[in-house]
Amino acid sequence: MSAHTNDPVADAALAADIAESTGKLLLQLRSDSSAIDPYVLRDSGDREAHEYIAARLAEHFPDDAVLSEEGTDTGARLTADRTWIVDPLDGTNEFGLLDHDDWAVHVALVVDHRVVLGAVAVPALGVTYSSGTVAPVPPMLGDRVRMIISRNRRNDRVTRIADALGAEVLRKGSAGAKAMAVVRGDADIYAHAGGMYEWDSCAPVAVAQAAGLHTSRIDGSPIRYNAEDPWLPDLLICRPELAEKAIAAAG
Repeated sequence: MSAHTNDPVADAALAADIAESTGKLLLQLRSDSSAIDPYVLRDSGDREAHEYIAARLAEHFPDDAVLSEEGTDTGARLTADRTWIVDPLDGTNEFGLLDHDDWAVHVALVVDHRVVLGAVAVPALGVTYSSGTVAPVPPMLGDRVRMIISRNRRNDRVTRIADALGAEVLRKGSAGAKAMAVVRGDADIYAHAGGMYEWDSCAPVAVAQAAGLHTSRIDGSPIRYNAEDPWLPDLLICRPELAEKAIAAAG
């Protein structure tokens, strides 16, 4: 395949393959790193993952634009019909901590400012989630809401949601790892209001939507991707029945 076919099933499968293969590359890099400084490992992971993904996308989708956390944004994506938004290594800090599994690889496709498909690999758990194949989110366990938030940051709006839902608060690094915990049913809601970029949430949102979860900005408004400024301050991914109360509490 030398160019895209506008086949969402094939494109989703390829996105998943790219994410999974990138994850294997990163695991190998990690396994060879016992004598490497963690900062060097993180830099190598960011660079090698980006180069691999960029090459695969250029091979299969030469006419598509790419926005990558580790790439140079030329602005060409703003007039492209299709734009791939990727985070080659989401949770770079956690990747450098060899006892952590909360890091991920994000590959997503955006058309008309809307994410249409995506894949999130969580390599240390040996699993890749694809919008094309993800199972519906399982039923909620127990009566108490489990809310997953950033390990190192807690915003007032997020705190208000947790209080309104009476939630048990769980902490984890990597937006992708947190979102996939909700997809798996290990958590019921992921809220973030401390600032992020489009590549942090784009692929996770694609997978979460496909699993039947609610996805929006924290105020309930739709998420718009491939904007001129890729800064996207907040995110809400949750079970549909929790969305209205969470949005109201965030204010």
